[in-house]
Amino acid sequence: MLLLPVVAAAEPVVHPKMILLRGPESSQQIVVGEVLGGRNVDLTHLSSYRSRNEQVAVVSSQGVVTPVQDGSTEIVIASDRGNQNIVVEVKEMVTPRPVSFRQEIQPILTKAGCNSGGCHGKAEGQNGFRLSLLGFDDEFDFSAVAKESRGRRINPASPETSLFLRKATGIVPHGGGYKIPAYGLWYAKVLRWISEGAELDGETDTEQVRLEVYPKSTELLPDRTQQLQVFAVTSDGNRTCVTNETEFISNTTDVAEVDARGLVQVRNVPGESAILARYRGSVAVARIRLPQEIEVRRPVENNQIDTLVWDRLELLGVQPSELSEDSEFIRRVFIDTIGTLPTSAEARKFLEDDDPEKRRHLIQRLLEREEYADFWAMQWADILRVDRELIQPVGTIAMTRWLREQFLQNRPYDEFVREILTVTGSTQSQSPAAFYLVHNNSEKLARSVSQVFLGVRIECAQCHHHPFEKWGQQDYYAFAGFFTGITQKKVAGQGIKIVNGAGKSLIHPRTGESVPVAGLGADQAEVDAGRTWRPALAQWMTAKDNPFMARMFVNRLWAHYFGHGLANPIDDMRSTNPASNEPLLEMLAQRFVDDGYDIKGITALLLNSRAYQLSSRVHEGNYLDEQNFSHAAWKAMPAEVLLDAISQVTGVQEEFNGWPAGYRAIEIWDNRMPNYFFKIFGKPQRVSVCECERGNEPSIAQALHLMNAPESMVKIRHRFGAARQLSQSAQTEQEIVEELFLKALSRYPKAEEAEAMAAVFQLEGVDRRTAVEDVLWVLLNTREFVFNH
Repeated sequence: MLLLPVVAAAEPVVHPKMILLRGPESSQQIVVGEVLGGRNVDLTHLSSYRSRNEQVAVVSSQGVVTPVQDGSTEIVIASDRGNQNIVVEVKEMVTPRPVSFRQEIQPILTKAGCNSGGCHGKAEGQNGFRLSLLGFDDEFDFSAVAKESRGRRINPASPETSLFLRKATGIVPHGGGYKIPAYGLWYAKVLRWISEGAELDGETDTEQVRLEVYPKSTELLPDRTQQLQVFAVTSDGNRTCVTNETEFISNTTDVAEVDARGLVQVRNVPGESAILARYRGSVAVARIRLPQEIEVRRPVENNQIDTLVWDRLELLGVQPSELSEDSEFIRRVFIDTIGTLPTSAEARKFLEDDDPEKRRHLIQRLLEREEYADFWAMQWADILRVDRELIQPVGTIAMTRWLREQFLQNRPYDEFVREILTVTGSTQSQSPAAFYLVHNNSEKLARSVSQVFLGVRIECAQCHHHPFEKWGQQDYYAFAGFFTGITQKKVAGQGIKIVNGAGKSLIHPRTGESVPVAGLGADQAEVDAGRTWRPALAQWMTAKDNPFMARMFVNRLWAHYFGHGLANPIDDMRSTNPASNEPLLEMLAQRFVDDGYDIKGITALLLNSRAYQLSSRVHEGNYLDEQNFSHAAWKAMPAEVLLDAISQVTGVQEEFNGWPAGYRAIEIWDNRMPNYFFKIFGKPQRVSVCECERGNEPSIAQALHLMNAPESMVKIRHRFGAARQLSQSAQTEQEIVEELFLKALSRYPKAEEAEAMAAVFQLEGVDRRTAVEDVLWVLLNTREFVFNH
């Protein structure tokens, strides 16, 4: 471990330099800090505060300044680094501006959780009182608070007796419990609003335009804190501290947690966390980084991926693991790329090959194998919801075959997406037309397409402004409009045909106005009246400068091969959920576009990187890192891949109900097939486009099934299985053990393992066949077999 360099302490930095408070319920959070050895040390809660004139303003022990009366004073900030003074000016105490329901009451209701989905913001409300979710509809909420139920919640004649205020403070029993501190700033603001007549203010020309969070980026020492400070900035440049009304959320709680006051706490897990600050529909992000004090030795770089991964690890003081052994690599790359284990012969040949380029050659061969197309067709059938129940067996087979052909031919991704977006014709044809049977209206299509291909979860904006992003109802209906005019027509002998009709603008549900079609964040699209608008969408999405599509795909691909995405969840790529390595994501997306959307090309780049080929074995310098790809991840195998692996190692094929012999699980197109193994190991039913539908969490049921299920034991003991054949062969016991290790784990047994397995053959009452079966059972129940690593 390295010690921080001894640096002469500089004068602490105080933010802001001067405080202006307007009105009785205003407040200002002070932030105090210093830089020591290149790291920020937050002194906000280690300093003491004193107002020189408490008749003008007072300050809490946490550095929150509040007004008392008009005038000027100074706040004295004392720490072990010395004292500093900042000027405070208080205005508008005698004749304050009326309280704004839109700008001041709504943020309180949101921060207090009153309009959350678990309280009055849910669709049916709570106990007869309903608010718009997260306060997106000011007019609706004002009516609910001030006018609904004959105005019984508000009493302007005696504001302190208002039911609205008494329930929120817990003075009157309230199912939601205590929400607003009695007689605090929020209480005073709501009380004054009621006493002023509880009016709904009009929209002004100086609406809030952005949030600013301070510090925007900082690097901390382990087990330290950082106080955040948030300002709402209006179009006329006015800045108001809204820290007290802002919600805070950490996207990586393992690295940093944040409380309701905006106080960030880090422990000792290296990495970076994005702290989301949300106020009145606007969001801002503070990046909190925690490096380790370790001198990183940069490994060899195979390509540009390694350069950017090593840069990140060096910044965070995380030492990457060593290169994986050949046995680790061959098993990992086979499972990841083609969903299939290497045979014992393939493993033996690779392990004994002394060609320094053998890994690169193996990657090339795997990308050309038939199983590659089978495996990726299965995965995209999950993503696109190729559901036998909705599109019938003929359509399911046809679309699965179409998917397989795309990966077999390595069709460019932009062409793949364009055909899905613009397809017409029979849903029984070998095409993606059946996609429009599952996603059968414009809004379903908008939600699914934006999430799958753009990484934007726009469904929230259907009813209200997205809580974590800039998308609103205008964006939602502008995007959904591209999918209007699609109709389904029954044709004899062809099932259902997808037919183009004239597109039409959708109606905004709140304003009643027609919403012109537009890509997300894009200008109004140029479309022809009387014709379908899907080609215009395809043109926007597949354009080289589209800000979403390439980033989403390479993030999906990275998550598959590395165990988790650069941004997580992989299909929620918003500005408030930044990638853990933004330069790397940008490089990969640009490379993908520049190379003509070559899926196999970008895959080869990932697989040939040293970052992908690192060992899963951790050490003191990286065992805490789960974010920055300093070592390979242990990944649960998909249900189909694991079942095929068990069948391959035991030498006994799985028999699928109603299917001819010889089919492997990754080739099965029927997502509704009753199969207990699929059920407990998380095969998705294709009811969602989210990859999270696939269950990948280990469970007791899974472990018990592998150990005790009759299906597993039948394969191990099968009279034509691998165990029986090996036991009847002329091979020695040592050779049998070696063969089983190569089959199951793609490696030779270690000396101690070989000795332990040899002992099984010497147990009293255990014959050769039983010993082989026992060794095979042990290997199938190891973590090393069940997981890809």
